[in-house]
Amino acid sequence: MATFKKQIKISGQGIHSGEKVNIVIRPSGEEGIFFKRVDMANSGLISAKFDNVGETKMRNTTIGKIAGAHVQTIEHLMAALFMVGVDSAIIEINGPETPILDGSAAEFIKEFEKVGVVGKKPKKIIVKKEVIVRAKEVLKQLPMIVRMKLWLMNKIMGRKVDGFVKLSPSSDEKLNIKATLVYKEKIIGSQTYEYGFCQTKESYDDFVENIARARTFGKYSEWEYLKKRGMGRGANEGNVIALNDAGDGTLNELIWPDEFVRHKIIDAIGDMFTSGGFVVGNLESYKGSHALNNLVLKKLFSDKSNYDIIDL
Repeated sequence: MATFKKQIKISGQGIHSGEKVNIVIRPSGEEGIFFKRVDMANSGLISAKFDNVGETKMRNTTIGKIAGAHVQTIEHLMAALFMVGVDSAIIEINGPETPILDGSAAEFIKEFEKVGVVGKKPKKIIVKKEVIVRAKEVLKQLPMIVRMKLWLMNKIMGRKVDGFVKLSPSSDEKLNIKATLVYKEKIIGSQTYEYGFCQTKESYDDFVENIARARTFGKYSEWEYLKKRGMGRGANEGNVIALNDAGDGTLNELIWPDEFVRHKIIDAIGDMFTSGGFVVGNLESYKGSHALNNLVLKKLFSDKSNYDIIDL
C-alpha cells in the first residue's frame, strides 16, 4: 500500500451546497481510503469502497449512509488518488460533499504532486471472467413510481435505455477503458475515447495531459432547475461545461471538442478505484453511469472465480 508523505489541505466549493468545503488528507498506515466527517459527532470512518456506495442517482458517487454520515461526489478525488497510486489515506471533511474545484481531477493531482507518495503500488485486481451490467438492471432496482417517471421522460426525450458497462480480461497489464457517449445534443452527439493505464510514467503523463482537465457538464436549464431546488448552488462556468438549451453550443469554452467523453474516463477511473485496488482488465462503457460502474464491481466481486488479487 502507499500513502502521502505528509498531510494535504484542499479547500473549495461544494457543487450542490455552494458552501466552502475543507478537506485534510492525512497519511495512513492502514490499507484503504476512508473519509471522516469532522462536522458530525461520532461519524466514524466512511470506507470509499464499492460495497459502501449509498447513492448514484444524483449523477455522482456517494459513500456512507444517506440518512447519516455520507460524502458525495468522490469520483474526481478518487481518480486522482488512483493516478498517483495512493490506496491508504484518511480524508477529513467538514461537509457532505468534496470540493468541486474546477470540475475535473487536475487540481487534485497538482496538490498531490507537491507532496509525493511513499510505499508500494496498490494491489492488482485481475479480471478473469467477463461481467456485464445493463441500464435496465439499474432501473429494476428503483421503485415502480420512479421507473414509470423515467420511462415517460425517456419516451418524451427519445432516449433509449440501452447503456451498459462491461469488464473483461485483458491481454496486457493495463486498465483499458473505452467510453462512448451518445447524446441528441449536437455539441456532443456520439463520442468515443480510449485510454490505457499501466502504472508507468508514460500512461500517467497521458492522463495528466489529455484527460485530467476534462470537466463535468450539464445543460444550463438543468443547472437553473437544480439551483431552485437547493442543489447545484456551487456550479458555475469555471467548474461545469454548460450546454445551451439548443444543445448546439456551450456557454463556456471547451478544452477539446470531445471533452465530454474524456470526463467520463475520469468518472470511470474514480469509480473503479472503489474496488480497493488497480483493476487490470478491459472496461467498456457505452452510455455508462456511476450506477452501472458500481453495479459491475458488485457483480465482479460476487463470484471469486471472476478475479484474482495480487498484492505487491
